[in-house]
Amino acid sequence: MKKTIKDYDLKGKKVIIRCDFNVPIEGGVIKDDNRIRQSLKTIRYARKMGAKVILLSHLGRVKTEEDKEKYTLRPVAEALSKLLRKKVIFINKTRGKEVEETIKNMKEKDVILLENTRFEDLEKQKESKNDKRLGKYWASLGDIYINDAFGTIHRSHASNLGIAKHLKSGVGFLVEKEIKELEKLTKNPKKPYTIILGGSKVSDKINLLKNLSKKADYILIGGGMAFTFLNAAGFNIGSSLCEKEEIPFCKQLLEDYPDKIILPIDIITAKEIKQNVKTKNRFVNEIEEDEIGLDIGKKTLEVFKQYIDDSKTIFWNGPMGYFEIKDFSKGTKGLCEVIANSKAYKIIGGGDTARAVTEMGYEKKVNHISTGGGASLTFLEGVKLKALDSINEK
Repeated sequence: MKKTIKDYDLKGKKVIIRCDFNVPIEGGVIKDDNRIRQSLKTIRYARKMGAKVILLSHLGRVKTEEDKEKYTLRPVAEALSKLLRKKVIFINKTRGKEVEETIKNMKEKDVILLENTRFEDLEKQKESKNDKRLGKYWASLGDIYINDAFGTIHRSHASNLGIAKHLKSGVGFLVEKEIKELEKLTKNPKKPYTIILGGSKVSDKINLLKNLSKKADYILIGGGMAFTFLNAAGFNIGSSLCEKEEIPFCKQLLEDYPDKIILPIDIITAKEIKQNVKTKNRFVNEIEEDEIGLDIGKKTLEVFKQYIDDSKTIFWNGPMGYFEIKDFSKGTKGLCEVIANSKAYKIIGGGDTARAVTEMGYEKKVNHISTGGGASLTFLEGVKLKALDSINEK
């Protein structure tokens, strides 16, 4: 069992908390502050215990100097100040004299946010490739390291793995909660256990399918990835997305688990991916050559509902269609409604699925929405989470 923030005496200590403030920002305005809010419990606890709080986070992918303006964490500092009702000191640098002097002069309960850790990626990707000197430098700024960024806990970055090698470490309340919830899917989940997978690519979920196909009772497949499975099953899928190199894997899975893998029986098609386009509701054996499958149909939703209603545990990752366009969002919205009315224990696997569930107003109808899509999938694949592995044991 990993140590947590509660295992340390924080009073007067400089506590580095790695958060996940990778939030959508447009024109300097934060469009969804959920990840910021999820970090508040850990930050508030550290302040309550008399810590000097130093926050680190990444935002977006920084590849050019121009990206710095787009991906600055300044709007996050402003939002945090309001949520904490405490001025968060923002330093628009990731290291250097100003950083060191500001931290040296901190008082108990002060909160400092350094600039986007990925600004360091402009020089040989020092953050993302876990540059040893950078990790050691950041560690030199604090006394204790707390990882509360579940969204990057499967990555080996200087701001997580790099720092943890040099300081006493633990996890924050968010990471602790995420692990506890996801373990419900791996340690004797209540049966029947149903997994719903969507999104565009089979290749993104091969290891997940290999691992969970042995544990789940049913695997319902929608989204773009369904068409590779349908093609493997012998259906003509027209101009729909298909990963031809993954067809052998899909065929084998269908042969190994014929009663477990549930595919769509009808879909919504169009000839173009755009708003207000003419659509058709086709059975899967009726798709025409110039049609693209872009959502699951009504009959498929009815079939999926039968399995969901029978379930006691549900994990869902990946939308059922191109939900960003209203004409192709009905399958995802309909599935939200079906899951919301289910009496099962329901976990949403982050990413686009979390966004869809939240935007469509169903976030309070599920038991847990993960803050890390890639991290939750990696955990369920049975792969070690590298940054979590580096945290001190109790």
